[in-house]
Amino acid sequence: MCYGHEFQAKFHWHVEDLGIRHAYIKPSSPQLNGKVERSHRSDSQEFYQLLTYKGDVDLEERLDEWERFYNFHRTHGAFNGKTPHEALREKL
Repeated sequence: MCYGHEFQAKFHWHVEDLGIRHAYIKPSSPQLNGKVERSHRSDSQEFYQLLTYKGDVDLEERLDEWERFYNFHRTHGAFNGKTPHEALREKL
């Protein structure tokens, strides 16, 4: 697994190799990256603060559960009370 700068560099060069221009923005810049900043806040308040786990395997299972809940069951104000999955299906 990669963490921090190692992951950032691998990600950067991977997307560049795919022909996608990747640019870094200043951290904690909601005016530039509001959706991601809001997602991080939700993750922190609704997942990490309530998390109890017994190791990495358990953590991965908990993260999978959280992602399924967040995308398919948790309603979002930004989507007028719909889940991300519902909002995406309407656009397709």
